[in-house]
Amino acid sequence: MKSHEITRRWIDYFVSKGHTAVPSASLVSSDPSLLFTVAGMVPFIPYLTAREEPPFPRATSVQKCIRTGDIEEVGKTARHGTFFQMCGNFSFGDYFKEDAIRFAFDLLTKGVDDGGYGLPAEKLWVTVYEDDDEAANLWLAHTSIPAERIQRMGKSDNYWSTGQPGPAGPCSEIYYDRGPAYGIEGGPAADDNRYIEIWNLVFMQYQIENVRSKVDFDIVGELPKKNIDTGLGMERLAMILQGVENMYETDQVRPVIDKAAELSGKEYTSAETADDPHHADDVRMRVVADHVRSALMLIADGVTPSNEGRGYVLRRLIRRAVRAMRLLGVDRPVLPALLPASRDAMKGVYPQVEKDFDRISRIAYGEEKAFLRTIAAGTARLDEAVKASKSAGSPLSGEEAFTLHDTYGFPIDLTLEMAEEAGVSVDETAFRALMEDQRQRARKDAKEKKSGHADLTLFQELHAAGDTVFTGYSELGGESRIRGLVAGGSRVDRASAGEEVEIILEETPFYAEAGGQAADRGLISADGVLVEVLDVQRPIKGLSVHKAIVREGELSADALVRTAVDRERRHGAEQAHTATHLVHAALRQILGPEAVQRGSFNKAGYLRFDFAWGEQLSGAARSEIEEVANLAIRDNFSVNTAEMPLAEARAAGAMALFGENYGSRVRVVEINGPWSMELCGGTHVGTTALIGSLTLLGEQSVGSGNRRVEAYVGLDAFRHQAAERALVSELSEMFKVPSAQLTDRISATLEKLKTAEKELERLRKEKLAASAAALVGSAKDVAGVRLITHDAGELGSADELRALALDLRARLGSGPAAVAVAGVAKGRPAVLVATNEEARAAGVKAGALVRTAAGILGGGGGGKDDVAQGGGTDPSKIVEALGAVATAVAQR
Repeated sequence: MKSHEITRRWIDYFVSKGHTAVPSASLVSSDPSLLFTVAGMVPFIPYLTAREEPPFPRATSVQKCIRTGDIEEVGKTARHGTFFQMCGNFSFGDYFKEDAIRFAFDLLTKGVDDGGYGLPAEKLWVTVYEDDDEAANLWLAHTSIPAERIQRMGKSDNYWSTGQPGPAGPCSEIYYDRGPAYGIEGGPAADDNRYIEIWNLVFMQYQIENVRSKVDFDIVGELPKKNIDTGLGMERLAMILQGVENMYETDQVRPVIDKAAELSGKEYTSAETADDPHHADDVRMRVVADHVRSALMLIADGVTPSNEGRGYVLRRLIRRAVRAMRLLGVDRPVLPALLPASRDAMKGVYPQVEKDFDRISRIAYGEEKAFLRTIAAGTARLDEAVKASKSAGSPLSGEEAFTLHDTYGFPIDLTLEMAEEAGVSVDETAFRALMEDQRQRARKDAKEKKSGHADLTLFQELHAAGDTVFTGYSELGGESRIRGLVAGGSRVDRASAGEEVEIILEETPFYAEAGGQAADRGLISADGVLVEVLDVQRPIKGLSVHKAIVREGELSADALVRTAVDRERRHGAEQAHTATHLVHAALRQILGPEAVQRGSFNKAGYLRFDFAWGEQLSGAARSEIEEVANLAIRDNFSVNTAEMPLAEARAAGAMALFGENYGSRVRVVEINGPWSMELCGGTHVGTTALIGSLTLLGEQSVGSGNRRVEAYVGLDAFRHQAAERALVSELSEMFKVPSAQLTDRISATLEKLKTAEKELERLRKEKLAASAAALVGSAKDVAGVRLITHDAGELGSADELRALALDLRARLGSGPAAVAVAGVAKGRPAVLVATNEEARAAGVKAGALVRTAAGILGGGGGGKDDVAQGGGTDPSKIVEALGAVATAVAQR
């Protein structure tokens, strides 16, 4: 049974049982505490934790997920993969344990012709929480699984919680017996390789508090509404139904393994034990297949490679795949062959990977090319380090391996492999210690960042009274009542002058930062009270929190207050936000529909807009985009807004911003009909002419496959243009030409400067060459070595020193001879030493002498024994440095 058939049957079955089919959410989680959607239940967390009212009592989905916490285990076992699909069915206060158990057993064992998966019941084992007699009895009552195949497990295996105070409950897991060839008898408690988990049923029924660890907490009561959260691993079921050894050999993954085998000339044998001679290569091919698929799906969901967050995970996946292919003997680009194989395997379930493949492939191929350049640079650094280690007779240091990994992106496995080929070991223990130090610092930073947020429980309590009503679309002030005050992470009754406080109002005209638009600022007042609002955020959906400072008087909870948004700041933000929509539409008009938004930020007078594009924009393209946006401003289009159901908005062609979560009803902002129609909750000007004008400031890369433009709007755009005009006027006056001739005059002036610089360089070289003959006569015998030391003064570049030193060395002829010359290039001292073969035989080494001189100059240097160069920061020490060279030659 193919994967697309497995997922279709899942959805069909649960829809027939009254569940609402919910499409998979993006791999990019809307939960700020998660980089990715890591489980099928993540999109439903607000409903399962009662933060939001669910729009349906039952739901089912096949959710795309990414987990990379155990990335090092990928390929080594049958069940570790970074991308996977979780089939789930959920009940929000509707059915509970009995139906969850009946549904699971029925779907798994029902005949294939009847819409089920046709698993033999005698192959199924079940685990339940050790104290959950109810679940154990329900399995016995409603299925044919006997008591001897129902095992009880402790909290560490069969109890679910978030690790925080809140809902929790026991779970029951369904396992499939793969047979004696895969391990010993005795059920999941004895061998989880033979007995593989396929489905987990979580019975969310208790409220827990005082959480001390995963297994140590206090159950304080039952939930008023009990929930069901289940998850079946689609790849694991596919592995069983398709009769293959592991998840990598299923229909969505195996084609990439086959292509990797074809490219490398290796045979894939399904080896899973380390003593098998094919194991290492088979693991590498499984890593390639897993990581290529994960990269394909991440890029499809809008992630691009970068050095942090989600982008770093994607970059690591691509680089690990490329590195694995290198270890298989393939050092040329491989993604142009592997990625299409993954696309073809996945498009049956996810047609967007085929539709969007041009963009996906451009990003992936660009990242591979960049990594191959990284490998080339890292290889040069590694070659130097290996040479030094061999010379010293010591292992390659952990510090050097860490630098290769951290600075050059050079994988440790590649370092180990190449060092071994060169006959050098690596201090892997020191490397691992440095890596662990880095991880600990990252964990500490993450913990500190997380602890900076107030306990959301307070805001959830305040939200229980309902959403904050936003009135700011139609008014910038009014009256409201304070629902609550928070200070120092706790609720307070009052706040006095000088104190910082977070204010929750029943209704507010203040816009909370969202959708790229900066938050409003302004004032909240009452009789004898004045509060300055500095920021507005939504820590939980539907609740606006005003971060403020009391300037006068004492503010009390439940007080009736007056609100006043800063009108000028709001108008500027509205200009920028509407201009952002114009820029987006202009980009798509000029570049094409793939130039879609990847992020934005707008505030009064300024906008920043990130979009999908793989190369630098030409000057002509930037000018055209700016012109299209300004034409839209000139044409004074109406900016129309309307609320409608999400499905209706999408059917009308409204664009949704990637990564945003939308409710069942959405706000659509339309400018000039279909030219610009986006889902947007921000505030906007009424007509485009109110923007005034727009000036693009520049364009740059913000990661592989993404570009960024910045612009000023309104009065800020005018001021920028005025400053530019003043600059042009000043230059015109300076060069004594009209502005239209400035480009030609400046170009001509620069050309003259280049010519003059070349002439100066030629004259300096002639002067140095002319002085060489005289300098030969200044050579002194220092302990049997003819030595020239010379301060050459001001230089065009350090290359002139090299030319002079080599010329002098050649003129000195046979017999031990050395030359040390120094000078100042671009304000910094430089020194170069050259020795002949006889001098080196006498113990005079250029590298050692340069280090002596450079140390006095306040810098460093190095090189070979025959020629070495160094530099420093203190030109006044040149004479002293040259003297130190003579002393070192004499004392060798």
